[in-house]
Amino acid sequence: MRRVAVTGMGIVCPVGVGVDVAWDALLAGRSGIRTLTAFDTTGYSVHFGGYIDDFDPSGVLDAKESRRMSRFQQFAMVAAAEAMDDAGLNVVDPAESERYGVIVGSGIGGLGLMEEQVRVLHERGPSRVSPTLVPGMIVDLAAGHISIRYGLRGINYAPVSACATGNHSIGEAFEAIRRDTADVVLAGGFDAGITPLGLAGFCAARALSTRNDDPRTASRPFDAGRDGFVMGEGGAVLVLEDWDHAVARGASIRAEVVGYGATADAYHITAPHPDGDGAKRALRLAMRQAGVTARDVGYINAHGTSTQLGDAAETGAIKEVFGSDVPPVSSTKSMTGHLLGGAAAIEAVACVRALQTGILPPTINLTDPDPACDLDYVANVARKTDPDIAMSNSFGFGGHNATIVLARAR
Repeated sequence: MRRVAVTGMGIVCPVGVGVDVAWDALLAGRSGIRTLTAFDTTGYSVHFGGYIDDFDPSGVLDAKESRRMSRFQQFAMVAAAEAMDDAGLNVVDPAESERYGVIVGSGIGGLGLMEEQVRVLHERGPSRVSPTLVPGMIVDLAAGHISIRYGLRGINYAPVSACATGNHSIGEAFEAIRRDTADVVLAGGFDAGITPLGLAGFCAARALSTRNDDPRTASRPFDAGRDGFVMGEGGAVLVLEDWDHAVARGASIRAEVVGYGATADAYHITAPHPDGDGAKRALRLAMRQAGVTARDVGYINAHGTSTQLGDAAETGAIKEVFGSDVPPVSSTKSMTGHLLGGAAAIEAVACVRALQTGILPPTINLTDPDPACDLDYVANVARKTDPDIAMSNSFGFGGHNATIVLARAR
């Protein structure tokens, strides 16, 4: 099997647009959660989230292109442009383009555009519904737009597995390169679910924190005072590449993807398995494929959503798999909120940067640890530890579990 390098990365998220900006914010423990102003939240139980107020795609998309895309697709195009530039792949040789692919998913796609056009349908009639509705709404068009922009004619599709989407995208891209069906694959996930309907739906499900008086401290994974997750938006793209292909063209290798595990809880549509069964199996599968032991792993970026059930189940799964060799664990969702289908992709970028810099991002707002959550969560302050191996967990509604393992580039 071929080795798989990470040669480029791009991010759009609540703590920053661009990998360097976002990473600096994460290390500083800076929250991207704020009171929502994008729409009127009167009547909602929640009035805050990780909304990107100042997002401007004009550096990548012209006005006509932007109008034809929904918000999550714009996020994907901006992040893909950064990732391709980072990888030195702005121009792809047409003769090689069949070996270049895109696996970029989303949890819910163009929800905001769909809401707008439902209003148009009811207020102005079916003839006034926009022809951009369907291509702007469906999940696969982020991958489609990226492939069209860069002329990438290889494998191309969009995983949809709720909050596990990003890791499934990265894992499947990893497998495509390993089995020699592609040389380069752009992988990631995006969502733009902070809309009137999206927020209302999660409020109705009673899944969100209601700490309206202090939004920046609302996302508090593993803390006894946690009361639900905080919605965020955005995502990331990673350029995965066959190691020898990257070396041959003189690319800078950021890290190596070495393992991937994917399982199902087969238990409940929203709640995790109480003993973390699916999570444990995903961790073990990923470690087995990577050929690493518990002692080899230097950092875990947790799913860590700030929910009562989820944080405790993940903690239990990690403890059982790692025994006495549990490494430091942190949840960057404490700063970004939960980006749904985009979450795992930015957390993979955080793992790559941790391997590059030797610094672990913190879990902020952890002031009163839950007795059921008794690991080292890198509380509140970033830490220098110099890990060689990092893992990232992502678990989604429906019982989807996906874990990836990354290694320092050598």
